[in-house]
Amino acid sequence: MKKKILIFLSLIVFWFAFGPIKSAQAQKVYQIGTDVTYPPFEFANKNNKYVGIDIDIMKAIAKEEGFKVQIKPVGFNAAVQSMEAGQLDGVIAGMMMTPERKAKFDFSQPYFDTGIIMAVGKNSKIKNFEQLRGKKVALKTGTAAALYANSIKKKYGFKTVTFDDSNNMYQDVVTKNSVACFEDKPVMQYAINQGTPLKIPVKPANKSTYGFAVRKGHNQELLAKFDAGLKKIKANGTYDKIKNKYLGTKHHKVKPATEDRSFWGLIKQNQDALLGGLGETVWLTVAAIFFATIFGIIVGLLGVVPNKFCNGLSTTIIYIFRGLPLLVLALFIYTGIPSLTGQKIPAFLAGIITLTLNEGAYIAAFVKGGIEAVDSGQMEAARSLGLPFGKAMRRVILPQGIKIMIPSFINQFIITLKDTSILSVIGILELTQTGKIIIARNLEGFKVWAIIALIYLIIITLLTWLSNWVKRRIQI
Repeated sequence: MKKKILIFLSLIVFWFAFGPIKSAQAQKVYQIGTDVTYPPFEFANKNNKYVGIDIDIMKAIAKEEGFKVQIKPVGFNAAVQSMEAGQLDGVIAGMMMTPERKAKFDFSQPYFDTGIIMAVGKNSKIKNFEQLRGKKVALKTGTAAALYANSIKKKYGFKTVTFDDSNNMYQDVVTKNSVACFEDKPVMQYAINQGTPLKIPVKPANKSTYGFAVRKGHNQELLAKFDAGLKKIKANGTYDKIKNKYLGTKHHKVKPATEDRSFWGLIKQNQDALLGGLGETVWLTVAAIFFATIFGIIVGLLGVVPNKFCNGLSTTIIYIFRGLPLLVLALFIYTGIPSLTGQKIPAFLAGIITLTLNEGAYIAAFVKGGIEAVDSGQMEAARSLGLPFGKAMRRVILPQGIKIMIPSFINQFIITLKDTSILSVIGILELTQTGKIIIARNLEGFKVWAIIALIYLIIITLLTWLSNWVKRRIQI
């Protein structure tokens, strides 16, 4: 009996010691980056859930191979840069396996055959590349289609203009600002099937394949799992089901989604996404202005204390962070620093740091200016009464300076709210990024951007009223 009890207890100890480890290994979670506006490969459906050929393939492979994925819809450029910086484990975003990319990344086995096509307006008379001479062509930044177009533009004599997402590229052709655009064949066909008024006058060129990418020399286990899982889903028919779901077959085409495309209809269908984007924007703004205010006050006070080193430090910080473009600062913090340190920085935290440094520099400037605007005789009078510098500043100068600063604080809050839109470049799902995602599904660029603009105007109007109310209260 004792022997049986001992064996039983040993089994329990063994399970607790090794069972959770095995379970944890089986449930390993990988961070996978993807585009946000690249239907039919990745886009948000009407329920604002990420779907598409790439997303479904990745999830099907993860299920087959016993691991989990967290899809990070950060945009193509941000996804690639984040993977290079070690922020992401891999990228699946309709990425053509070009020689240049193979030199920088390790690729899986090809999972989709594609080619590059040129699309023109529905009523355009352009039928070949020769007719592009002297005209403007729209491209999407960082894509293989853009690389191909740039490689032939000297030969055919056309000019190029680049956009960050497909919809704006298409609209540039629809509005006749550009005469053509270059895009991957399945993506362009899907857009046309969904109602985009373009046509394809030429056969696909530069035929290639899509692959799943990881950082060079890293995550080889994930790459092996992807290849093994891809082989399995092709064998069991899952792969073909995914393709047919989004692209249809020769006999059955995918019908365009029937949605209410009026302004009110778009608001009703996307209210959850819009509210979520607005909430993220407000939260970013509040958190950033809180830390920026602390940072700005400290740096501003350093600029007025009777110490040359502190004065110089304050001036330098204000000069650097006010002089750097917000976009450059955001990319440097999110992708540049992790490349050097090897430590991941979450996108939201990178956004807060970016806004804190940039907006804080402006706050420091008007804190410094507000204090300097107080008559210098006030400090002299306080010191002559025996007050030390710190007490004189706290009791006499700051109360007067704050009255000058408060309207500027509120104006800076408004500016910070608008500046959050730039953070969409690092994949933060604020209001502007939400708009891009909605447009990728329904291609209603004008209406969606009008709705986004209206939301911003309402919030900014409320903040302006608050600013005016504060000004009146201060003057009383």
